[in-house]
Amino acid sequence: MSTGDYVEIGFITKTHGLKGELQVAFSYDEPEKLKLKSVYIEIGGKMVPYFVSQFKLSQKQLGYFLFEDINHIDKAQPLAKKKIFLAKRLMPKRSKEEFTYKDLKGFTAIDEQHGELGEIIEVREYPQQFLATVMYQEKEVLFPLSEDLILGIDIDKQVLNINLPDGLLDVYLQD
Repeated sequence: MSTGDYVEIGFITKTHGLKGELQVAFSYDEPEKLKLKSVYIEIGGKMVPYFVSQFKLSQKQLGYFLFEDINHIDKAQPLAKKKIFLAKRLMPKRSKEEFTYKDLKGFTAIDEQHGELGEIIEVREYPQQFLATVMYQEKEVLFPLSEDLILGIDIDKQVLNINLPDGLLDVYLQD
């Protein structure tokens, strides 16, 4: 599987106790809906599977994992501060009504004036808005995700049609 086959669901914040338990802060909106029999952690550029022996959700976005073969704090410590992933095929299916801007990660952004901009590699949430990130002409370009700029979203084809403000791309393409 390639890294595109995985979805980041959170990160390990720290160890918890002496028996190898790990605290996870979820970035996924509804962690209670995740099937967490196994998760993946990126180590040395590779996705390494970890089988979950125990999991509990303590707060809406905070949980605790015990992994098979990790039974002591010394074995758990190297995993602290690492991102945690789930295979994309195991992610809960959402209806079109539950679709959010964060679900646009992996979609192809197509601008009305400039054509295909590239794949959305990240969606960041800020208090006032969401920003999408694409690599366009070897430059990282951020653009706002707002109803004013979005012309259409094809969920099946994973395409986002937008109309960027004049001059936005020029800001990123200047040397």
